[in-house]
Amino acid sequence: MDNLYLVMPAYNEEANIESVVSAWYPVLEGKGEGSRLIVADSGSVDRTHEILLSLKEKYPKLQVLPDTLKQHGPKLIAMYKYAIAQGADYIFQTDSDGQTNPDEFQAFWDLRDKYDAILGNRVVRGDGKSRKFVEKFLCFLLRLHFGVKVKDSNAPFRLMKASLVNKYVGRFKEDYNLPNVMLTTFFAYYKENYTLREITFKPRQGGKNSINIKKIFKIGWAALADFRAFKKEMKAEKKRSK
Repeated sequence: MDNLYLVMPAYNEEANIESVVSAWYPVLEGKGEGSRLIVADSGSVDRTHEILLSLKEKYPKLQVLPDTLKQHGPKLIAMYKYAIAQGADYIFQTDSDGQTNPDEFQAFWDLRDKYDAILGNRVVRGDGKSRKFVEKFLCFLLRLHFGVKVKDSNAPFRLMKASLVNKYVGRFKEDYNLPNVMLTTFFAYYKENYTLREITFKPRQGGKNSINIKKIFKIGWAALADFRAFKKEMKAEKKRSK
């Protein structure tokens, strides 16, 4: 049976983490014995880590990674590499803020033999118009820099073959902020066998989002230089392959 690693980053999520873990843990049922729910919690200054440790007895396949970098993107990179190293067949990524719906996972899982990656598409977003605008602008930048047309580049609801993630995750520095965005870009640019499926996206279920619009634009500004660097590498790779 396929081993599934369900990975989610956490930062100051004491208001959500117990309910999110309890809601997502049943997804591991019927999967390979090596399947795990991995939460990367580094830098939290509330009770997130304490709550996670207390949940491990109830949920034996829950593992906590406390030694990753603090930011969301680096946590994803660390968890993707960890899942691959542990022998995952599939990696599913979501967030720990309760905005995604576990009931929608099975439809993605049912498509795993047809596609190497199934990515969420947040047509209706419960986190506000400003966030939707940021995503649309980000997709515009990806089209401008890489010539790819994607509807949602950064949705935290994605089922991917570990072998596909392994193909690209080594391109990221450990502190890179937007790995999901670039994974989506790579999948589109290199014409990987992937698809998008509509998902619901609720408002944050509790607590305060640590990434505000000011920080988003700061990350976006830094991303422009990263996009140019990635594009340069991709062009050089294309020349070498000729």
